[in-house]
Amino acid sequence: MNAKTLRKIQEEVDAYIGQFREGYFSPLAMLARMAEEVGELAREVNHQYGEKPKKKDEPEGSIAEELGDIFFIVVCFANALGIDLEDAYTRVMEKFRTRDRDRWTPKEPQRGDDR
Repeated sequence: MNAKTLRKIQEEVDAYIGQFREGYFSPLAMLARMAEEVGELAREVNHQYGEKPKKKDEPEGSIAEELGDIFFIVVCFANALGIDLEDAYTRVMEKFRTRDRDRWTPKEPQRGDDR
């Protein structure tokens, strides 16, 4: 399998959106769409892990598909605002490594674990 970098994913989404006159939605419209997609993810999680089973006539959904929809809109949002997601990811991971380094209990290394 040929892994894609975030940069390549952003380029692929930009090429896809670029073929349409409408282009990217406005930031407010994308935020609304993201909220809608998160709601669909919540519904699927609730059906699969919560107390709300699906109705018999409801189609099967997929948590993976809903996460994919959210990822797509995040990439669109970043592209529309000129945000490099690789840079944003690097900055947020550094923040977590420093600010939250003592927040969680580390796992004990297992025998033979080189980490």
